[in-house]
Amino acid sequence: MHGLSLHLQVTEFWQGVMRSAAWVLGLVWVLRTYDLVFRVPAMPNLTMMDWDEMPEGTPSLTVVVPARDEVEKIGATLDALLAADYPALRVLVVDDRSKDGTAELVDRYVGEYAERQRTRGPGRWPGPESLAAIHITDLPDGWLGKTFALMVGTENSDSEYLLFTDGDVLFSPSVLRRAMVYAQETGADHLVVLPTVQVKSWDEGVLLGFLQALGVWASRPWKIEDPKARRDVAGIGAFNLVRRTALEEIGGWLPQRLAVLEDITLGRRMKAAGMRQRLAFAPGLVLVHWASGWGGLLRNMTKNLFAAFNFQPLLVLLAWLWIGVFFLLPLAGLVWLPTLLPSVVILCCIGATYRVLGMVSLIDARYAWLYPLGAFGVLYATLRSMVVVTVQRGVVWRGTHYPLRELRKHNSPMAWEREARQQRDEGIRAKRVARRAAKSERRRRARKG
Repeated sequence: MHGLSLHLQVTEFWQGVMRSAAWVLGLVWVLRTYDLVFRVPAMPNLTMMDWDEMPEGTPSLTVVVPARDEVEKIGATLDALLAADYPALRVLVVDDRSKDGTAELVDRYVGEYAERQRTRGPGRWPGPESLAAIHITDLPDGWLGKTFALMVGTENSDSEYLLFTDGDVLFSPSVLRRAMVYAQETGADHLVVLPTVQVKSWDEGVLLGFLQALGVWASRPWKIEDPKARRDVAGIGAFNLVRRTALEEIGGWLPQRLAVLEDITLGRRMKAAGMRQRLAFAPGLVLVHWASGWGGLLRNMTKNLFAAFNFQPLLVLLAWLWIGVFFLLPLAGLVWLPTLLPSVVILCCIGATYRVLGMVSLIDARYAWLYPLGAFGVLYATLRSMVVVTVQRGVVWRGTHYPLRELRKHNSPMAWEREARQQRDEGIRAKRVARRAAKSERRRRARKG
């Protein structure tokens, strides 16, 4: 009888723990969803009339387009960029050892554009040099192909601003001008415009919808501009706009030459260095189709996901646990009456997250009904990325193998914060030394006087 009583007490204890944990989890979801619902709609939207202007002084802008084997898509990207209504624009394509005819296509575009501009007569802008191409034939040791292409594009331009994008992105004619107006008025050193990801099948919608819901836990969009929110950063390969002086101040591309996630790494470095970072929405103005179906998305994520955790299996395991607790465990809570209500609250929060984010991403909120499939897809993609990269002893991307031992040194999410902290500390020490020297000099002059 005593043993039965003890068993009941233990059972009641753990039931109490599960009930409390369910309500705590529900409270965390409610707080994050509250911020999301009230703050995301208030964030800047470049489709609004407020940004339909021309920036003061029309600062020069170079769009750097790295491309490797993009013959099927880069023509549409160049057509869109050359239709932009921003006058002080130069488009620079950096061909990264393409083997599929990309180089020939780009050269033809450059030649035809230059001829077309010359026939319009002298004095007209933009001139024939507004579209140019650079061809990389060899990749130096210690560089990823894309980061080297971005570095080459940066060094072969002299504009005040640089926009780093990809060879498969479509731009509306006004989005560059609107982005420049916003960057100028907010004093942005780094501006990320969220692209609209084109969803062409239901499986793409399921996976992409879950990824965007997951993203607001990794980085809060409404906190991007807060310099104190060091962990909330933005960086998207389709639209990274930077002020040249800010990029030079953080050392250009050299420090992250082997960063697999070069876009978010740039964002981390900018934020860590105290640069003014901004995020804006622009539904329908920047379009990208990331990949076709689950197969294409999984192949793309194989390169990226393990790198996001600095190639550390323990961090992958923790991410699995986190997704399981925050997204999948509430489903199990539906079958037990004491946790039914908090589980329903969490599912409502997930639905609200899909709906609010869908307003700016244009991903249908109804994919929330299938979010568990998206969660399992991300879990599988993360495991697949870890296994493939480990077996290959590195990342293989676009025909080039990058050794794992080298990548681990350059892909730590915390490295840039440590580096920036050291630079800030050195700067503070240098200022202190300068003040002491100036004070000593004033005293010396006072004694002489």
